[in-house]
Amino acid sequence: MSMNQKQKIFLTSIILITIIITSIIAYSITASSIQKSDKIKIVTTFYPLTYITQQIGGDYVEITQLIPNNVEIHNWEPSVSHIRATEDADIIFYNGAEADHWMEDEILPALSTSKNRTIVETTDDLTLIINNEQEPDNEHDHDHGLYDPHTWISPYMVKQQAEIIYNTIVTVDSQHEEYYTQRWHNLEQQFEQLDTAYKNSLARTSKHSIFVSHSAFGYLANRYNFIQQGVIGMSADEQPSALTIVKLIEEMKKDKKYVLYVDPVYSSSYIQTIQTEVQTQTGQSVMVLKLYLMLGPIDGLDYLEQMQTNLDNLQTGLGAY
Repeated sequence: MSMNQKQKIFLTSIILITIIITSIIAYSITASSIQKSDKIKIVTTFYPLTYITQQIGGDYVEITQLIPNNVEIHNWEPSVSHIRATEDADIIFYNGAEADHWMEDEILPALSTSKNRTIVETTDDLTLIINNEQEPDNEHDHDHGLYDPHTWISPYMVKQQAEIIYNTIVTVDSQHEEYYTQRWHNLEQQFEQLDTAYKNSLARTSKHSIFVSHSAFGYLANRYNFIQQGVIGMSADEQPSALTIVKLIEEMKKDKKYVLYVDPVYSSSYIQTIQTEVQTQTGQSVMVLKLYLMLGPIDGLDYLEQMQTNLDNLQTGLGAY
């Protein structure tokens, strides 16, 4: 075989290989584009709703979360880019109960009405706890709404929110109902198991109240029969009075309770002050444990793992036996 023939064969092979590789890349890009365009576009306001939506929707949903993980949600404000991101959504999930009031106040009124989208307040029709810090005639005060908004912290309450999310996704995309249903039942079972674990583990305790940095655990306290006493109330940006701190110190000394709780997302300075004072005045060691608000993955724990850790730490503070 002559040199020219070898060169022709080599060049032909290179051209064929190039054509094949180019075709594969083009097909992959097209397939990826088609697959992405077929997904339901869903906007969620914050991590718990994102986690639930992803667990149910799996491969058939494309989720945009507005609030970054582990950011205080009550006073977060959306920008124009957040409104733009929401504009193309097929479904919008928000918590409601004033947790993400800016969705109703700022984003929804700014959206065009030309697109057919489904907007869901996931706490709608749930039995909510009245916020005792708020007078009923001031129910539109965003820092202190009429209801406790922290439903997602309770496995019992969030299971109901998850079911609303599941029903909405199935309605919008009935083609993949079997897929969604299987994933929903798996998530439902996990919430039910956690609810049962909370009830059983906290059924018998030597203590009946906990001291927390932020009074966000009302739904846990209400369902599992204990009392929360907070340095600050439901709005995490409050500044506690010196009198409040003194009263908590005196109550801890009186009841001989030596466990405090803090969420790692928020400042622990007030809890540290109480810890130091109680230890100084009593000579007793005071533990500071974590109770997660579950606003994002943290400490290597996802949403359900944080919920389980909360139970473990509540057992310690409440003296479960």
